[in-house]
Amino acid sequence: MDAVSILKNGGVVVMPTDTIYGIVGSALNLEVVEKIYKLRKRILDKPMIILVGSIKDLGKFGIKLTQQQMDFLQNHWPNPLSVVLPINDEKFKYLHRGKNSLAFRMPKDEKLLDLLKQVGSLVAPSANFEGEKPSETIDEAKRYFRDNVTFYIDGGIIKQKPSTLIELAKDGSFKLLRQGDYKLV
Repeated sequence: MDAVSILKNGGVVVMPTDTIYGIVGSALNLEVVEKIYKLRKRILDKPMIILVGSIKDLGKFGIKLTQQQMDFLQNHWPNPLSVVLPINDEKFKYLHRGKNSLAFRMPKDEKLLDLLKQVGSLVAPSANFEGEKPSETIDEAKRYFRDNVTFYIDGGIIKQKPSTLIELAKDGSFKLLRQGDYKLV
């Protein structure tokens, strides 16, 4: 088995993302999303960041971008920049957890982008329990999840900051929510 077939068949994988180790699974599969919430012991009303392979993937979540938002994303993606956008579709409540917004990121890592193009959008919270230190090695991730995750991809030691997180307004302006490695100004 490989990551592509596991993810396409509703599995969960721990792997390097473009920022830190993540525990990833299909964002469009409710059961997978709920499994990751349980595995991470994540606060149930806290949405997860979703990795996308292209700006067009946002449409799968009912996101309709203004021209200004599109211009902003084309200028700043792919990068370790997570962008919060409004989402009001009730069918995605399992993702937005009643917050009516979701954070999306198009990673800069070519291997990860290729994976996303093969398997679709992935929820990708950090590989740790809620409130604990993010895994810097695959062994640390295995200590968190043990046999509950069947596939691990070792990317060596990863000691990066999480992505910069912003809320993107319809006019293309933004509000900084968390400063990460990516600098906007």
